[in-house]
Amino acid sequence: MRWWKILGLAGVAGVAATGVVIARAERRRQAYTPDEIRVRLRARLEEASRDDREATGRAS
Repeated sequence: MRWWKILGLAGVAGVAATGVVIARAERRRQAYTPDEIRVRLRARLEEASRDDREATGRAS
């Protein structure tokens, strides 16, 4: 029965580690100001549009 205890402790440690990773990512995400988010999203949209135009140009 001892291996059940070890398995349970490993599961608890895994859940705790996952929580730490999620909390760290959330803190990093909230660190951006709305203006920074807007600029980053517009840059990503422009890049995606450019890639789409290039792919469409090659397909024709």
